[in-house]
Amino acid sequence: MKGTGDTDSAGTAGDGPAAAVELPDYAERVLGVAELIPPGRVMTYGDVAEWLKDEEHPQGPAPGGPRQVGRVMALYGGAVPWWRVVRADGVLLPGSELRALAHYRDEGTPLRGASEASMRGGGRATGGHVPRIDMRRARWDGGGGPDVP
Repeated sequence: MKGTGDTDSAGTAGDGPAAAVELPDYAERVLGVAELIPPGRVMTYGDVAEWLKDEEHPQGPAPGGPRQVGRVMALYGGAVPWWRVVRADGVLLPGSELRALAHYRDEGTPLRGASEASMRGGGRATGGHVPRIDMRRARWDGGGGPDVP
């Protein structure tokens, strides 16, 4: 897998194209998990870290925790669906809320505190405030199908 260092001024992952760079093994593994998350579903930084600790890999379990996953996503996440790796409380990525919200709308990710008009894209982008991800419904454990319950 090839990653990208495409970040905005806040250090968050961007959506645009970027040149391929050689990534550390841990970053490759984190980005690989992010690519597995189905549209409309999310995993927390901690979920990704646990997944990597549990996976069988020639180099053994991954050494990082949620903060290391967040760092990888901030540095290299622009090449993968970065909006699907989120905080455990469902708060959208600060500084990237509107970009993430557009992806969540497109994918039908369950949100809390979103009006129907804002979910359809009518009126102001956030209807006056930014919703949170409905973690109970949107969280993906890596099993089963990609359908949102």
